[in-house]
Amino acid sequence: MKTLDDFNFENKKALIRVDFNVPLNENFEVTDATRILSAKPTIIKIIEDEGSCILMSHLGRPKGIQDRFSLCHIVKTVEDIIGVEVIFVSDCIGHKAETASANLESGQILLLENLRFHDEEKKGDVKFAEHLSKLADIYVNDAFGTAHRAHASTTVIAQFFRKQKCFGYLLAKEIKSIQKVMQTGEKPVLAILGGAKVSSKITIIKNILDKVDHLIIGGGMTFTFVKAQGGGIGDSICEDDKMDLALEILKQAKAKNVQIHLPLDVVAANAFSNDAETQIVDVFSIPDGWQGLDIGPKAIENFHNIVMQSKTILWNGPLGVFEMKNFAKGTIALGSSIAEATKNGAFSLVGGGDSVAAVKQFGFQDKVSYVSTGGGAMLESLEGKTLPGIAAILEE
Repeated sequence: MKTLDDFNFENKKALIRVDFNVPLNENFEVTDATRILSAKPTIIKIIEDEGSCILMSHLGRPKGIQDRFSLCHIVKTVEDIIGVEVIFVSDCIGHKAETASANLESGQILLLENLRFHDEEKKGDVKFAEHLSKLADIYVNDAFGTAHRAHASTTVIAQFFRKQKCFGYLLAKEIKSIQKVMQTGEKPVLAILGGAKVSSKITIIKNILDKVDHLIIGGGMTFTFVKAQGGGIGDSICEDDKMDLALEILKQAKAKNVQIHLPLDVVAANAFSNDAETQIVDVFSIPDGWQGLDIGPKAIENFHNIVMQSKTILWNGPLGVFEMKNFAKGTIALGSSIAEATKNGAFSLVGGGDSVAAVKQFGFQDKVSYVSTGGGAMLESLEGKTLPGIAAILEE
């Protein structure tokens, strides 16, 4: 696996696919710069080698050229984070981009305009990729968030660089973190899967059953498993058409000696509202008119004990409706348990939109081993798929 450390970038131009798809407010100010911060080590390494960086990214889902999706809005934030002046060019291919690249000196940074202003980017157009490739000597992919897309800048472009291509530090870290959970992690290995639907996690569950010792199932998925086993779930969310599948998963887990843990109790509410009345009930005995919106105290204690026994931990999906303060306790408690286990030497990987949001909201991002930057890419990796953006770098 070739990374930045296999290259000296002195007097070289590096074309770096970054993921600067960051949120902007109505004044076009960056409200969460995590993705820019994540790319900093890669950019700094190349600058310190006395090479130059040409950064390319998409932003949002523009229909043609739309000013609100222009990367010019993030130049100041990138400059503040990297500590180097950023030159911006209002296209990513053609005369303007090629001239700006030709004039780029060692130690300088050039930011190209939004790749998705060209339809060819998402179509994986070979000619478009070739135009991009003319801008630099070496191609660096550091955008895990888009590694599952076979777009021109993430995958197709790699063929024009033969041996002059590598992973950036962020992407290399993402690959190693997932490998640690799926292949090389110290046992016992624990996976915690939350979220609303079994259907969105089926492939992951089936793929990880061979890799884990324990599987905690939380969130709305819980109730499909409970109802399938004859439990009373009241008005809780449930995928009735997935109950047979839930029973099949339980059967497979038993055959593979994987222990599946469901919450012992839940915080049930009489409405989907932060102000609803609540009661703690057994997960198999939720009364009619009530729905489970968080895990209960017995489940919190049980899950804590399982987390503390584990040496490798994957967390994907919250355990309750954490966006509502009264139903966030289970997710916060799980975060605390994982933080404690990590402090004691366990490796913990958090990935997937909602669990990443929870980790940031409750201040756990620096207390776990790694927080993944890619939602869809992370899920596809856990499903056992080879991501096209990664495969393109590995191909000779």
